[in-house]
Amino acid sequence: MTSVLYDVPGPRARRRNVLFTIVFLVALAALIWWVGRNLADKGQLEWAKWEPFFTDSRAWTTYILPGLENTLIAASLAMVIALPLGALFGIARLSDHWWVRGAAGTVVEFFRAIPVLILMFFANAAYAEFTDISPENRPLYAVVTGLVLYNASVLAEVVRAGILSLPAGQTDAAKAVGMRKGQMMRYVLLPQSVTAMLPALVSQLVVIVKDTALGGALLGFAELLASVRPMSANYGANTIASFTVVAVIFVLLNFALTTFASWLEGRLRRGRRSTGAVVGADAVADLATPGEHVAPRGPDKPQS
Repeated sequence: MTSVLYDVPGPRARRRNVLFTIVFLVALAALIWWVGRNLADKGQLEWAKWEPFFTDSRAWTTYILPGLENTLIAASLAMVIALPLGALFGIARLSDHWWVRGAAGTVVEFFRAIPVLILMFFANAAYAEFTDISPENRPLYAVVTGLVLYNASVLAEVVRAGILSLPAGQTDAAKAVGMRKGQMMRYVLLPQSVTAMLPALVSQLVVIVKDTALGGALLGFAELLASVRPMSANYGANTIASFTVVAVIFVLLNFALTTFASWLEGRLRRGRRSTGAVVGADAVADLATPGEHVAPRGPDKPQS
């Protein structure tokens, strides 16, 4: 028996898969037990080391929540700027004009090839040299700039690949009703490619959230991960417990983002299956190229 995507495993393959699953779960349980045992032997699981995060609000109000706020600010600014910028460069790489394609491709390939941390360093130095931004706000600007330059170039390739993944018949149909290139991109190609692009877009947005930690580690940006160091030094919190709490917060943030994206993707797919866009005669006439006239066909008028 076969499926569209793969061969359905037979009895022997199913027994082998069950065996491999059991072996993996046993190995995972052994690893967790070994890590927990070592942490317990070193006193890292004592309640006193974890109690501040459950009984004392100062760890949250003084360190964790301000760091989380800075992380969300930097990530949100980077997302809001990088998404339209990436879409613009992705569409520009599909332009009919060679000089537009060449310029957009050069910018995309250049910034995509540079590590985001180096972009943050260059941005920080440029802001210090050529602007009057205060040293307190400079790390935020540098982090956002580095994230935007790198992720916009990656998102441009995601947009380009999503548009190219559509069947050629979509483009031919849009040209058949007289749409210009901009109208075809805006009304036909982009709306349909969003569903195909969404998983890759969300993956890149998750990368943006996590990469804010680079600015905290090396630029002094007071984001979520950077709150561990002063919290351990000034508040006496356990380092492993602090890193664990911060890691759980990052997991929850990214899980919420991916969950929302999955819900949105499902909604878009259901909407495409349940609705059909019907272009009326007036709309076809409006979309026709200048100088063309598309006469609507009445119910009693034979088709030519």
